[in-house]
Amino acid sequence: MASRETVVSGTGADPVRRSLEATGPRYGEKVIKALLALCGVLSVLITTAIVLSLLTPTLEFFREVSLTEFLFGTEWAPSFADAHFGVLPIVVGTLNVVFWAMVVAVPVGLGSAIYLAEYAPPRVRKVVKPMLEVLEGIPTVTIGLFTLLFLIPLAADVFPFLDWSTFSIGVAGIAVGLLTVPLVASVADDALRAVPGGLRDGAYALGAGKLRVSLRVILPAAISGIVAGFVLAISRAIGETMVVLMAAGNRPQLSIDPTESVQTMTGHIGSAATGDLSTGTIDYYTVFSVAALLFVMTLLMNVLAMRLVRRFREVYE
Repeated sequence: MASRETVVSGTGADPVRRSLEATGPRYGEKVIKALLALCGVLSVLITTAIVLSLLTPTLEFFREVSLTEFLFGTEWAPSFADAHFGVLPIVVGTLNVVFWAMVVAVPVGLGSAIYLAEYAPPRVRKVVKPMLEVLEGIPTVTIGLFTLLFLIPLAADVFPFLDWSTFSIGVAGIAVGLLTVPLVASVADDALRAVPGGLRDGAYALGAGKLRVSLRVILPAAISGIVAGFVLAISRAIGETMVVLMAAGNRPQLSIDPTESVQTMTGHIGSAATGDLSTGTIDYYTVFSVAALLFVMTLLMNVLAMRLVRRFREVYE
């Protein structure tokens, strides 16, 4: 009995460990770890550089404009002789884009993910998913022209009782939503497929149908990953420039009417940050102040999303 215990506890009972010790240190793994650590450090340095590049011009802007006027003012006309620096109209315009984009991206993207993960046969999935992701590869300037020349006139024909302007923030937001559908669908599909098969088998064993299993079992189990996809889509919608610049117009007015032309934060940055802008002027500093506010908004949204993901996260072993 004693000899048997000696054999079990000795090195002879662990051939894998003995083989690894015989091969010596794996320098390839150390190189890979070093490269991964370098990528992490590089991302931190890039983020720090972005913050520092925005900090000094933003502080120069707030030496001439009060923070209260900037955040709560309802008129945005930084280039006029009688200048106004209330950023609220373009913030509302940006939130309009996000709202209409999510109206399209959330149901279409999530529905596509549920179909691909739970219903589509493998052969259909191989065809549908690449076609869905083609939307994300289309240049945004092309989507902007498509929105301006086709979607806005189509909306005016379908809803003639509305007072449509040449540009439309609502239709521009819907076009941005089409761009973010692949992002929501891809992340949500990965989250749904990561749910253990035992949950599906248990639900089917209890007599649940396909739809009930998908909506009542799989969807709640993958909620943290789905929320992460929504956050990525919102960030994408907030940062979109070309579509809103071409299709939403460039009129900074405080309005939530989807048929009106408004200006967004990225639209202002894209239209103002040109070679004609003199360095050191108040107009020059407004670009950085709006960019800094956009950065802070995105940061706060991501922090909130991380808290939600941690709260609803399901861990399976």
